[in-house]
Parts: sequence; C-alpha cells; structure tokens
Amino acid sequence: MQAEVNGKTIQLSEAGWLENLDEWSEDLAAQIAINEKIGELTEEHWNIINLAREYFADNGAVCEPRNFSKLMKKKYGKDKSSQKYIYSLFPTGLIKCANKIAGLPRPKGCS
Repeated sequence: MQAEVNGKTIQLSEAGWLENLDEWSEDLAAQIAINEKIGELTEEHWNIINLAREYFADNGAVCEPRNFSKLMKKKYGKDKSSQKYIYSLFPTGLIKCANKIAGLPRPKGCS
C-alpha cells in the first residue's frame, strides 16, 4: 500500500501502517486519516496524535490505552481522558487508529 503526499510516494504496510517512521508528516497523517475514514483532523484529534507521538519519543514505545487516558487527564482534564472520548474521535481506538495516523509503529498483536 502507498500514500501520495506532496508529490512523494510513501510506503505503507498492507494494513496501512507507516513503514519508515521518519517519513511521517502532518500531511501524511491527514492522508492516513482519510484512509481510516476519520475525515478532517480537528484540534482534538491533533491533541491525541501529538501526545501519542510525544510519549513514543520519550519512551521508545507506544502508550498502553489505560496509561494514555491518565496522560490525557493530566494534560487536558477529566472530560478528555475517557476511552469513550478517544473512540469518539478515532472509532477503532488509540492503538489501531490514532497511533497509525500518528505514524507510530504497529504494536505486536495489532492488525
């Protein structure tokens, strides 16, 4: 699978995960969001994407959903920390959808 972004062809896995993490960009994120049937990314989407990328940069691993909820609560408040809130923005959840759009590696056991 491939994505065309700004005249550049970017390689994605069969399931739509970024093959080379260094090729991630906000424009690519927008393209992956369309592939995931999210539509236009809002500030709320970007808050989650950026926090997921921050966590990965600091820890070298993707954040487990329960811990991610705690990070969201700390940064954005209780009303933005629930799994229900995250699923309202990313219908297949943090791991399968938000992390894919954020250009993070596919966790083991995730399709």
